[in-house]
Amino acid sequence: MPNPGKPAEVKKKIGSRHYSEPTTGIELTQYDETPEPLRRLEESGLDLWDRVWNRGAIWISNRTDIELVQMVCEQLDERDSLRSYVLENMDAWHERAALRQLERDIASNLSSLGFTPADRTKLGLAEVKTQSKLQELMAKKNER
Repeated sequence: MPNPGKPAEVKKKIGSRHYSEPTTGIELTQYDETPEPLRRLEESGLDLWDRVWNRGAIWISNRTDIELVQMVCEQLDERDSLRSYVLENMDAWHERAALRQLERDIASNLSSLGFTPADRTKLGLAEVKTQSKLQELMAKKNER
């Protein structure tokens, strides 16, 4: 099996010729307040809803991404109820397998929304430090 590829952050930092800057896309309009959920959500779903709209406000659009955000919040609510059922019924291996698949789906959807470092890099939102902490401190010392 071949070695896994290097992340874009590492390629950018070392100056690899194989690194290409992410393409610039359509400019999304920012919004001032968190939109209301499209359908009823439980506690975990509402918590994720607020975190997504507050932390992803730079790249999430309430016009185009709202349905996917709603779906992943509903998946998280479903995960909570399925997880509690699996913990109470240790012989429920079908449900345990379904729980693992649901968790993979949630991770995939969060990735689609740009909530992983690799996906933020693809969106052009990741920032790589080219200086180490020591170099940063030395530069500050020299400025004084």
